[in-house]
Amino acid sequence: MMNKTFYIETYGCQMNFADSEVVNSILMSQGMLPVQSAEEADVIFVNTCSIRENAESRVWNRLKEFRSLKKSRGDLMVGVLGCMAERVREQIIDKEKLVDIVVGPDAYRDIPNLLAEVEDGRKAVNVLLSLEETYADISPVRTSGNGVTAFVSIMRGCDNMCAFCVVPFTRGRERSRPLESILREIDELNHQDYKEVTLLGQNVNSYKFENIDFTHLMDEASSLYPEMRFRFSSPHPKDFPEPLLHLIAERPNLCSYIHIPAQSGSSSMLERMKRPYTREQYLVLIDKMRAIIPGVSLSTDIIAGFCDETEQEHLDTMSLMHAVEYDLAYMFAYSERERTLAQRKYEDNVPEKVKKRRLTEIIRQQMSIQEKNNKKEIGRRHLVLVEGTSKRSDQQLSGRTDTNKIVVFDREKYLKGDYVEVEITDSTSATLIGTPVEKSSIARFYSVPAYA
Repeated sequence: MMNKTFYIETYGCQMNFADSEVVNSILMSQGMLPVQSAEEADVIFVNTCSIRENAESRVWNRLKEFRSLKKSRGDLMVGVLGCMAERVREQIIDKEKLVDIVVGPDAYRDIPNLLAEVEDGRKAVNVLLSLEETYADISPVRTSGNGVTAFVSIMRGCDNMCAFCVVPFTRGRERSRPLESILREIDELNHQDYKEVTLLGQNVNSYKFENIDFTHLMDEASSLYPEMRFRFSSPHPKDFPEPLLHLIAERPNLCSYIHIPAQSGSSSMLERMKRPYTREQYLVLIDKMRAIIPGVSLSTDIIAGFCDETEQEHLDTMSLMHAVEYDLAYMFAYSERERTLAQRKYEDNVPEKVKKRRLTEIIRQQMSIQEKNNKKEIGRRHLVLVEGTSKRSDQQLSGRTDTNKIVVFDREKYLKGDYVEVEITDSTSATLIGTPVEKSSIARFYSVPAYA
């Protein structure tokens, strides 16, 4: 495979983007070269997402475009990676004849062998799931992104079996990486001048390797690298560790931002979703987060129109969102996924028109809440990590507060990767606008001594 070029197009969650960086490393170790467009590539991979129907539809359309490209370039190879691989392997290879290679999320090490099979004139498939694979020994190669923030996968798979979710079937059982391998990857990022790391898992607070739990991992990482910021995604409300909340409150470089998926605000709906907590238990957890971490920013996931959802259950979700006042929410209409408990046990019986109406109401309320929350930021100062230029003007910079809010301010003398103290002067529902005060450090901004 020496000197062949490859291009990876990634869809879906942060975990998929992290997986693409693992595949980069595997291919480049074989002498292959990454390129920036599909048209330049000898091999095209599409890293896929199965979490919602819309994500799969986008992938199907893109693969049909690549099939047209293959007709003009007979030697072009096209492959599918990730969560769609196992579910659609027969249709995607045999019926539609869209691709040459199909690789599941636990089989990326086998890609060089599978490419060799394709060169020999065969279709190549490996979608076997593993109880051990974590890619712990592979250093991801980051060929895209802003060069300032990075994702580090600390575990793979999920054991929660929520009724709506296909992840346990596409990514397999839960398993954690050794602490040493995670710290090694963070150290590599530190030497490459990355300033922020997001630790990833389907349920990060289930991380457990030998006697090391997630709080211990966060303690180790943040104390070893005091000038790097750390975030994590996504925890589960059912077992969020209180010691982690106290650690976030004490440690300046652990961001005061928690993504805590609710999915619904109705206890009866949560029971149908197989989410092992009630509305009341969730709100107790939110109160605890706010009591221990003053000023903490919260975000969530919300599903509109899950099976048998009544109007009252929808209103319960609206009232939960109003009570919590999330700073950000990822909101979707329910789409049935094959093999899930919901597909096997329930009926997807909320009319599409009703789903869309409920989702619209949820989004409209959330945008109003965000606009109100952001107005409260005017006059406050935040430490902003500069991620690059603003989308609207190269004379302005854009970055995030430790509460995960986007801030835009004039470029002046500051550079990508700088921590800048910024005073907020204006806002929209999505963005804060500010005036830079001075370059700073995490320790100096939060007025605490640097770690020994």
